[in-house]
Amino acid sequence: MQEAKREFLNLMASYQGILHKVCLVYFNNEADREDNFQEILYQLWKSWPDLKKRESIGSWIYSVAINTSLSRLKKGSRMEYREHMPDYSDDSSVSGELEQNESLEQLLKAIHKLDEISRSVIFLYLEELSYEEMSEILGISVSNVGIRINRAKEKLRKDLTE
Repeated sequence: MQEAKREFLNLMASYQGILHKVCLVYFNNEADREDNFQEILYQLWKSWPDLKKRESIGSWIYSVAINTSLSRLKKGSRMEYREHMPDYSDDSSVSGELEQNESLEQLLKAIHKLDEISRSVIFLYLEELSYEEMSEILGISVSNVGIRINRAKEKLRKDLTE
């Protein structure tokens, strides 16, 4: 059991960035993101012993993370949307970072307006997964992945140019 625990913790250390990105895409509130992150880890740990295909671990992690996030959304989390970045003082070292984050914030606002499946598709697209990998993770056909990506990109383009 100790070896399985060590293997799991090493794997989660290498995939934690992806898990945080999933939480960022689905939840606006920091507390909700933290709760969702913990829930994803719990669900991954629970299903770890039964994972048969060790070669598709990345797809399994994406799938569990996305499905856990969608389940939490459906249960009705405390969705508080933050309109603006936090107000930092006149610290010049932070100002450049804030300008870069404004674009990210606008993109996240637009992504949050998408339906749940479109959010998932765009997230996986931004992670540069292949259509086949997206199809496997989301349980939809490869052609449906392509259609959903094009529709989501068009909606994002429209929202970001308004």
